[in-house]
Amino acid sequence: MPPFKTVAAYAPPGVGVLAVGIVTEVFGPHGAGLPGFDFALCADEPGAVPTDCGVPLSIAHGLDRFAEADLLIALPGADFRTPPGPAVLDALRAAHGRGAVVAAHCVGTFALAAAGLLDGRRATTHWRFAELLAGRHPQVTVEPDALYVDEGNIVTGAGAAAGFDLCLHLLRREHGAALANGIARDMVLPSHRDGGQAQYLAAPVPGNGQDERLAAVLGWAREHLHEPLPVTELARRAMMSKRSFARRFTAATGTTPHAWLRSLRLGRAEELLETTDLPVEEIARLVGYGSAAVLREQFVRRRGVPPRAYRRAFTRTA
Repeated sequence: MPPFKTVAAYAPPGVGVLAVGIVTEVFGPHGAGLPGFDFALCADEPGAVPTDCGVPLSIAHGLDRFAEADLLIALPGADFRTPPGPAVLDALRAAHGRGAVVAAHCVGTFALAAAGLLDGRRATTHWRFAELLAGRHPQVTVEPDALYVDEGNIVTGAGAAAGFDLCLHLLRREHGAALANGIARDMVLPSHRDGGQAQYLAAPVPGNGQDERLAAVLGWAREHLHEPLPVTELARRAMMSKRSFARRFTAATGTTPHAWLRSLRLGRAEELLETTDLPVEEIARLVGYGSAAVLREQFVRRRGVPPRAYRRAFTRTA
């Protein structure tokens, strides 16, 4: 299937205003140089749809837009404990059956589970409702800590602002890092958080000056990816012991320094592969890998394809 161009977001009764804002912001119009999508909000029927904040939302499209979408996203709603009506479930199944990518985040995942699309698959939802999802749908392997879970043409995400992570992951997967990073910059968001990163942090912001020092070190590391960047050096710059730095880093980001750096290096390599004609050996050097062979090993392990195959798939001609 070619990368998605037509996107439909299903707004159930009591739809979350934040979720509507996320998909509209990601797939709506952006600045020059960023291609747009044929995007539509749809509901059971065109008209006013109640939202979780009490202000109705006027939606112009009904379920017929499901049949046209390359990407269909089920948004979370206040009544998620009650399964959608048969028409919605049939439309979800039909979209999946014809090869569309079907996604959901937060409690929107319950609609996909009710349609049977998650049977035998891994999925995630808002951590608060993961146990409920697993209890109602024992044939689904629920991963309560994941930001998002990619099962090919079924992708699910965690709650609230993790919808941004889900949408940016889909953009990165289907359209490449350059577009995903461009849209993230347009929205002043981090361009990529790995799906395995914890969705809930018990103490994301410390009560002292450590957070400022940590933020400064992370910014410095982004500008010095071509260097080895051992944890001992990062800890020294943060004026912490190695053990304290690793603990503070994980508490603040939900991942380890090693995993964070790996994700950053691979993301930068993706963008360079898409937007430059630099040799793979030079890209490996610029992102901090000792050789093209090491970059290739990491790329195949984490992205499923070697760098040159990725370049062929995502390089765009002017």
